[in-house]
Amino acid sequence: MVKNGNGTTRAGQLYARLRADILGGRLLPGQRLKFPELCARYGTSVGAAREALTRLMAEGFVTGQSHQGFSVTPLSYEDLADLILARTEIESAVLRLSVLDGDMRWEARLVAALHVLDRTPFFDPDDADHPSDEWATAHAAFHLALLDGCRNRRMLSIARALREEAELYLHWSVSFGQEPHRDIVGEHRDLLAAAVARDADLAARLLREHIAHTARLLIRGAVDAPPEPEPEPAASALADAAPEV
Repeated sequence: MVKNGNGTTRAGQLYARLRADILGGRLLPGQRLKFPELCARYGTSVGAAREALTRLMAEGFVTGQSHQGFSVTPLSYEDLADLILARTEIESAVLRLSVLDGDMRWEARLVAALHVLDRTPFFDPDDADHPSDEWATAHAAFHLALLDGCRNRRMLSIARALREEAELYLHWSVSFGQEPHRDIVGEHRDLLAAAVARDADLAARLLREHIAHTARLLIRGAVDAPPEPEPEPAASALADAAPEV
């Protein structure tokens, strides 16, 4: 495993760059990731590229098939509906345990994570259609900090994996962050307040509403959503999970 001067592996650096380019819209959903093109674009080796893509595949950002190579994970309405229902149920349960189990150091990490998120610009000056890489990182860090007090490592691992998968849809929703009547900052602050007040039921309910509100937005923009669909069971359940805000 080749390392650079500061000890970071080349595959690790490439992983971070590929992940940022997928979330930033510089690599498109469904786009083929061919080794010659990747090596030329990122100045890397086939071995490092394969290692980075394998890691991204494990996180749901990349798909791979025998004899077909790797591609950026395509977006689909059916997958999104299933993913959101799973997130709504599992993340809220993990947050409830996190509030009950978390110690004072967990509270401090959570407060610090929101502080960073509040002060990170949402949009990049060069891209008004997608959240900035910095905001996306701060947003993910806050939501992971919410869950990090949970002592059940298996449930926490599942919740984290589901959040990772949802990031693709979040970043590819052009309307996300541009809803005139939604207070995303306020939603995050309310989640923090409920968590540090140790109100597990309220925190879980607020998170369900937070996910469901975003879900309605994302499902409306899903790439293959039918124009006038009959509500699918998963989509119906998550749409009814929270009132319009």
